[in-house]
Amino acid sequence: MWKARPEDNKPMTLNPSQPSQPASSSHAAASPSPSSATAPKEPPKPAPSFSERQDVGHIGKSVVIRGELTGNEDLYLDGDIEGTIDLRDHKLVIGPNGKIKAGITAREVVVHGRLEGNVAATDRVELKKSCTLVGDVSTQRIMIEDGAFFKGAIDIRENSQRKPVAAAASASAGVTGSSPTYSAVSASQGSFLEQK
Repeated sequence: MWKARPEDNKPMTLNPSQPSQPASSSHAAASPSPSSATAPKEPPKPAPSFSERQDVGHIGKSVVIRGELTGNEDLYLDGDIEGTIDLRDHKLVIGPNGKIKAGITAREVVVHGRLEGNVAATDRVELKKSCTLVGDVSTQRIMIEDGAFFKGAIDIRENSQRKPVAAAASASAGVTGSSPTYSAVSASQGSFLEQK
């Protein structure tokens, strides 16, 4: 805590023949001001949420759209939308007040509200506990929270950067056209894998 110094309590006497002079800047810089010494440090500000970032479009809960919705930025929907939504390389968040009846194409889709329609996401889909989704989902990754309502089919597409599982397994086991093949045989001694 800050304590007053004894020299701070002395009354200032002004000589009428001399004008008062402001304190020198070097003296002011050397001694901390009482307000800065007692001011508590501000806690670090949390990172802005998805809907607070400036590079995100926002459609409020009083907005009603009928037709096609396309864009080249991330989008937060909290209104009433009917038609199609195309945000191929961007993220779509359907807020808790959102009532969407649309086919959706996006990179990532997060659903808090109500959605009726098929979803095609190139990266991932998140169904939050407050969501209701009636429709099919096609994505690489999906997360469904406990309490979410989902009625439809899920098609997990394989990442194009990964090798197909069957080809990767056969290549790692050495099963190719020119490589020797191995089979498991029951023998009382020796190796479990025996070359044919």
